[in-house]
Amino acid sequence: MSDLEGLTRRLLIQNKTDEEILKRLVQEYMDFKDIDKELAYTFANAILTECKRSDISKVSEPFIKDLLGINKANVTVGKQGVGCRGVGDFFVHKLITELSETKKQPFLSPTSLDDAGAVKLSDEHILNGTNDILIVSKMEGIHSRLSDFPFVCGFHVTRACLRDLYVKGAEPISIMIDIHLADDADVGKLFDFMAGVSTVAELSKVPITAGSTLRIGGDMVIGNRLVGGISAVGVAQNKLLARRNIQVGDKILMTEGAGGGTITTTAIYSGNHNVVNETMNIKFLEACNVLLKKDYLNEIRAMCDVTNGGLRGDLYEINYEAKSGVTIYEQSVRELVNPVVLELLEKVGVDYLGVSLDALLIYCSDTISEQIISDLASKNIKCSEIGYVDNSNQVNMIYEGEEKKSILPKFRESAYTKIKQEIGEETPELKLEMEIKIEKAATEALKKRQKIIDHIRKQSFLNA
Repeated sequence: MSDLEGLTRRLLIQNKTDEEILKRLVQEYMDFKDIDKELAYTFANAILTECKRSDISKVSEPFIKDLLGINKANVTVGKQGVGCRGVGDFFVHKLITELSETKKQPFLSPTSLDDAGAVKLSDEHILNGTNDILIVSKMEGIHSRLSDFPFVCGFHVTRACLRDLYVKGAEPISIMIDIHLADDADVGKLFDFMAGVSTVAELSKVPITAGSTLRIGGDMVIGNRLVGGISAVGVAQNKLLARRNIQVGDKILMTEGAGGGTITTTAIYSGNHNVVNETMNIKFLEACNVLLKKDYLNEIRAMCDVTNGGLRGDLYEINYEAKSGVTIYEQSVRELVNPVVLELLEKVGVDYLGVSLDALLIYCSDTISEQIISDLASKNIKCSEIGYVDNSNQVNMIYEGEEKKSILPKFRESAYTKIKQEIGEETPELKLEMEIKIEKAATEALKKRQKIIDHIRKQSFLNA
């Protein structure tokens, strides 16, 4: 995929001549499209013209310049590890949650760093007095490396989205789709993605209700990339299984895990394509369906899925919200990982504790742990106790031989592809300096938001 607008702006910053820029753009067109050079030049000239005309450095009105400009952190997304499910990503997402805060507070907000968010219907004017109904919502982005494999891409992102509703104790009632394809993507790619999405919809009996299909960057991006996400809405009654409910002394159970999008990506890009089949199931959703119908649901404090940064990263985030610690038995966890998947991870040198396993974590009282394990076993779903909640504020792992270690998430999740291994998982030397710059950019964005709010409210008052 080639971002022609981004490339042109970059070349303009580098003070390249118009001739040099046009030559480069024409080459990009010739690489991606079956068009003659004259037409490629016409397109390239149009792009260069638009980029010059949209340059806000020439804007004289301060308000417009501020509105259209960006308070840059001068730290790239890749350098900070955003989306890489490690400490760098967690840091940025905590700042994003602050930007999501408004005076209208939800029942479960992004600041909780939980799997999904929720509003209580009694808080809305339309249904006053309905105290026990919660609307739970989730947005899940697709796995970017599965762009060339749209069916499994659609399958895994939809399953992951529904997962996050189920773990909050909500029954999914609606699936929505936001899919973007670059200009040269075959239309069949869209249909294959939709087939993957609707496979999960059919198996889970949750209808698809709405969606959006767009091109990435309109005419400014060429190539065949596919990006986007799935959102879903669910309904919960009486109680939300939120991380903040976790108590010291709770047992931690985990179901078997064979992975989803991440394991599929690892399998494909390491040439172990057959392992993809291990991920094609809905056992996680089935396990949640079993538990949500049980009388002992009130004794389940919280449920979570092992995704972001793997078990190591999830436990760290859960501890942060629950204000507690955990002690985990590593051997118990290992025995719950699909053996074919575990063999793959060991073969390609990936730490299984740092990648998504599509396993269900259940925090519950000691009195029902054995019943949960038994009930899931009756549905052919393997589940075991892997540890307990303590007041250490740490993730303590007990390894074979009773060796106990405190573990922390790395700057990025386990490097599960060759390119990720080349980039590495380690913390950058300038981590603190980067964080200061990023925090400043977030603060400036908040100031900008308030400035625009004040501006619009003033106009509204005058118009009234």
